[in-house]
Amino acid sequence: MTTSTREQFLAAAEQLFADKGFYGASIATIARKLGLTKQALLHHFGNKEKLYGEVLRALSERLAANNAAIRQRYPDPAEQLEEMLLAQFRGQMKNQDSARLIMRELLDNEQRADRAGNWYLKDYLEELVSTVQSVNSSYSRARALAVVYQLLGAAHYFAVSQPTLDNIFGKRQMAITRGCFEEQLRRLIRAALA
Repeated sequence: MTTSTREQFLAAAEQLFADKGFYGASIATIARKLGLTKQALLHHFGNKEKLYGEVLRALSERLAANNAAIRQRYPDPAEQLEEMLLAQFRGQMKNQDSARLIMRELLDNEQRADRAGNWYLKDYLEELVSTVQSVNSSYSRARALAVVYQLLGAAHYFAVSQPTLDNIFGKRQMAITRGCFEEQLRRLIRAALA
């Protein structure tokens, strides 16, 4: 399987897992969307859990690559954190599937959480926590995680709400609101680090 084929498989699986959740997306449905048989998809990934893990790994790698580029561009940890969080927000606004997948992973994972072998997004969260602590060394790890989670939560909630908000307030109003939200998020990040 070539890299581009693998990426196509993972993109299709990400969309279905985002739409239906881990339990709602079947291997047969994913295979059908890809134009494969269930057996062919299982040949490439083994089982649904492994396919889901690969989707989360790909998402985590995108976030890590983005953070690495930001670290190179911005030497100041406060700027790094601000840009990392804003980059995730912008990415989720462009890719609703990744935004919804993260939300589903948090909400739908209760049954699998105690036996999960890998937490693919943990390294990303740890990097944000350590960046917060680099900015404000008086923050404990627990407080830094609370800050990260509050900031990600605000950005994430707005991103996953877009289809509904577009219908409630109209696309034009929400396009304006999106710009206002990004500026408000920037202020929230700065206030959390003060």
